[in-house]
Amino acid sequence: MSEGDKGMAMAVAINSKGASPDPVAVLRGHRAAVNVVEFHSASGTLISGDADGELKIWDLARHRPLFSSRVHNPSAGVLGISCNSSLENKIISQGRDGTVKCWQLTESSLSRQPLLVIKSESYHFCKLSVARHASIDVEVGGNLETAATRSGRTLMAVTGNDTSKVEIWDINSGKSMQLFSPDNSSVGMCMSLHLVPQAEDDDLLTVIAGYEDGSMLVWDTRHLAAPLMQTKQHTEPVLSLAIDRAALGGVSGSADGQVVFFSFDRTKNVCLPKKKFDGRAGVGDITLRCDDKLVATAGWDHKVRIYDYRRRKPLAVLKYHNDLVNSVAFSEDRKMLASTSRDSTIALWSIYPPSEETHKLLQ
Repeated sequence: MSEGDKGMAMAVAINSKGASPDPVAVLRGHRAAVNVVEFHSASGTLISGDADGELKIWDLARHRPLFSSRVHNPSAGVLGISCNSSLENKIISQGRDGTVKCWQLTESSLSRQPLLVIKSESYHFCKLSVARHASIDVEVGGNLETAATRSGRTLMAVTGNDTSKVEIWDINSGKSMQLFSPDNSSVGMCMSLHLVPQAEDDDLLTVIAGYEDGSMLVWDTRHLAAPLMQTKQHTEPVLSLAIDRAALGGVSGSADGQVVFFSFDRTKNVCLPKKKFDGRAGVGDITLRCDDKLVATAGWDHKVRIYDYRRRKPLAVLKYHNDLVNSVAFSEDRKMLASTSRDSTIALWSIYPPSEETHKLLQ
């Protein structure tokens, strides 16, 4: 058994006691539904956005807000945010007012004015996706280590005025780069997006989009004419997607309550369902931990569910919120999970009891 497998075995054993853990902290300060949350690893803070258009930066040591600003129209709210490593000290916010804004993060506060405003003309519920830098395994001193490839562009996928199409934007220049269209308009609106760089070239991207009719379409940025893959594993809109870092597969969630684990067969250009979990409530968000070991889902039944991604097995059900769970996010150091809800709270979870030995095994 590998060290990573030992770590996961320990996690499963701990969970087998049956008790649902309590959150290690609950952040209160939003006065409206908290729609989205992300960890900003460089500053050690948490970023959240709510239905009133307010964005907050949280001190994770003191569990208090460091900064708060209304970044989008109160009638539109903050729909999506991104602060992954490819953005460095910038934060992207998306509102249902048809705009995407780029902000400079300085000393745990935002610039007074956005660095860039993109008029996406998107007014519905599909959250943006910003591509992380591709990760590749390289040999260093006889050992394999993970390195991030770099390019001069930071790319974002978002829907526009035509809600069935996916647009790729260069955040640095504020220019639209590419446009992807489904073959058949009967798929309806694009409801969820994931943009993944391909390991061999940071400028090559895989675009995965979930649609209103339950379909999922996959494009390669080298081929604009038609999707490379199309599958339909859900009977209702695909509300959430998470793709592993090698873009070999992922997990989808739907308004039908189902969570589907799938893989991509690149030789045949097909998407293969691997495991399906049925539920009674919709799945509004999915996040995959950066080591591709754990998956968390945000449920309309007020619960967060944890799965073993590699073994495709349920591990835990987290219960705290008293309304729809809107967003889930893992921290980059893999120690923390955040969940947000329509009840206006943010819960912080340490899924398994922290110990130095366990943390080393999970590296």
